Amino acid sequence: MCLVKVAVDAMGGDNAPGEIIRGALSALSSLEDLHIILVGQEYKINEVLKNLDYPANKVEVFHTEEVIECDDDPGLSIRSKKKSSMVQTLQLVRSGEADAALSAGNTGALMAAGLLFLGRLTGISRPALLTPMPSFGGQPVLYLDVGANMDARPEQLLQYAYMGRVYAQQVIGLAEPRIALLNVGVESNKGNNQIKKAYKLFDEHLPGFCGNVEGTEAFFNAADVVVCDGFVGNIFLKTAEGLSRAILSYFRIGIKIKLRYKLGAYLLKPIFLGLREKVDSSGYGGAPLLGVNGLCIKCHGSAKARSIEQALIKQAYPFVHNRVIDLLQEALKELSCEIGEVKDSEQ
Repeated sequence: MCLVKVAVDAMGGDNAPGEIIRGALSALSSLEDLHIILVGQEYKINEVLKNLDYPANKVEVFHTEEVIECDDDPGLSIRSKKKSSMVQTLQLVRSGEADAALSAGNTGALMAAGLLFLGRLTGISRPALLTPMPSFGGQPVLYLDVGANMDARPEQLLQYAYMGRVYAQQVIGLAEPRIALLNVGVESNKGNNQIKKAYKLFDEHLPGFCGNVEGTEAFFNAADVVVCDGFVGNIFLKTAEGLSRAILSYFRIGIKIKLRYKLGAYLLKPIFLGLREKVDSSGYGGAPLLGVNGLCIKCHGSAKARSIEQALIKQAYPFVHNRVIDLLQEALKELSCEIGEVKDSEQ
């Protein structure tokens, strides 16, 4: 049996190290061949571990003294804190001692460190953050980029699409994923110049391209993979998360006002629980940084144990087990050859 080793930044995030460690250990009970390396201040990690029941042969502690804080400068911190838990988590992947890295720490620092220590895949000019979001028509929808790069050229959006396609096939299990561009309208002539040019590239070179999709249809199974730049994607993601929290909060407060509301809520409890499950971002874990030469998963800064557990089970494990890095590189090589042939024929 080949072990899947994941290095977990135990010190990253608002709820570290307790929730991070509990989530990582919870994943072990679901996967026999998962091995966890907890990276961080050993005395704090051991303080949490002593109160938990876990298979000691599947857990390793890698001591580091430094921690990159959430308000640290991203570029400066990864160079000045080379012995930090985040940097060492990525170094374990770089050296081959771990197959994947996971952190809920400083987003900017993790993106910069991922690029610096893992490097880019051949054919990628900029990596992208991918995140699954709920769909009320079936499988979760994959969005990328949701914040790694604020600007992206049409060619880079096409690279994102190819990576999203492979991820949907190998991690989500969709044989022929439908891929769309997030736009202000479904017509091919809508959008800014960037999106119009990207539409043409997608139409010519992307298997499974189904056109543009508007934000109003994004949650109703209009596509399996939705591509956008990091500026648009991050706003879309945070708006959706904020709206879902507001709706659930409205129900929680409103139900308490009158007795008949409470009785009605009791009868509708299965519906409310299903809605909460759909919009709960912890059910999907984290966001992998696609395009770097290794797996680096960013979990939400406020992530609790369930988010960490789900990121390991639903993302890190299948990614490594299915050799997604190799398949991404093959897909990008195919794209590079195809685009090169088109350019040659035009000359």
